[in-house]
Amino acid sequence: MPAILETKGLTYEYGHGTSMSKVAVDHVDLSVRQGELIGIIGHTGSGKSTLIQQLNGLLRPTAGQVLLEGRDIWAEPKKIREVRFRVGMVFQYPEYQLFEETVRADIAFGPRNMGLSGGEVEDRVRRAAEFAGLRPELLDRSPFELSGGEKRRAAIAGVIAMDPDVLVLDEPAAGLDPHGRDVLLSQIQSYHRLRQNTVLLVSHSMEDIARVAGRVLVMDHGRAAFFDRTAKVFAHGEELERMGLRVPQVTKIMDRLRRGGYPVAPGVLTLEDAIRQLAPVLRERGLLHVQ
Repeated sequence: MPAILETKGLTYEYGHGTSMSKVAVDHVDLSVRQGELIGIIGHTGSGKSTLIQQLNGLLRPTAGQVLLEGRDIWAEPKKIREVRFRVGMVFQYPEYQLFEETVRADIAFGPRNMGLSGGEVEDRVRRAAEFAGLRPELLDRSPFELSGGEKRRAAIAGVIAMDPDVLVLDEPAAGLDPHGRDVLLSQIQSYHRLRQNTVLLVSHSMEDIARVAGRVLVMDHGRAAFFDRTAKVFAHGEELERMGLRVPQVTKIMDRLRRGGYPVAPGVLTLEDAIRQLAPVLRERGLLHVQ
């Protein structure tokens, strides 16, 4: 599968050329294939947000390149607006960006600015609302009358409505209760599965990333510490913890069992995988009895 998004030597320095300069992203090389769901993790200040804000031109790199389908997005600065339609960005707490009188108008804002016809805009609004899990009766209400989770879904629908080739979500489940978080993550998975476009998901929740991501990028002090398949990344539990990251609890438990002599694989990510691996071992040792 060809790369849709790449970075080459990507570097960003706040206060470049001043005595207060600080390198936030330091020579990061990435290659993201069409249709992947990539997780991005790292402790606070590791460079995650600065990295993703360069992917659609919100920040211009101090050095290096961002390539969209092989083309430097800054090759023609006047066309950066088109890049932002193709690489859609959902910021942390996106509900704070809602501003229109109705949910429908908020979701329609992006497609209208793309110059689409009225019929196309309405179709985009309907499909984006469905993907985001918004009930049709909510579309004509004020976004400020919605619950916290509904506001979050409305804001995400506004980006989905632009039908970006790459959807970047920065902590989309932050501040939601466990049920709201699970619902939102399921909707992101459904959107990715049905649309088959590329999703980059930033999260502090290792469990969430383990559950949905095919590959994981680990940022540490502005550098890409790991970028590999999810199971392989979480197999580096001790190194991740030294970076201030907590591996999924089930992964930690299974690693301890493996070190204690249980024949289980490294990098177990979910409770379902743990049960599948442990069940035959426990039956063999007479510790599990099926009624």
